[in-house]
Amino acid sequence: MKAIKAMGTIDEQGKLSLDDPLLINKISRVEVIILLPEELEEGLPLAIESFRQGWQDAMTGNTIPIAQLWDKIDAD
Repeated sequence: MKAIKAMGTIDEQGKLSLDDPLLINKISRVEVIILLPEELEEGLPLAIESFRQGWQDAMTGNTIPIAQLWDKIDAD
């Protein structure tokens, strides 16, 4: 196997998008190894789950008006 180093981004759905196209002349399957920055290794699953829960709440209308949030902050 030949190794090619490329940078990319993982989106909210977990899909990988490369910053630049690969300059390869043929179509083939590849093996991908993802290297995450150390500070993301432990927090990433929690952040993804938090985002999914927040999105689900927003889509189902399970939200609180912002005025009520401020009332709770001012009460403390």
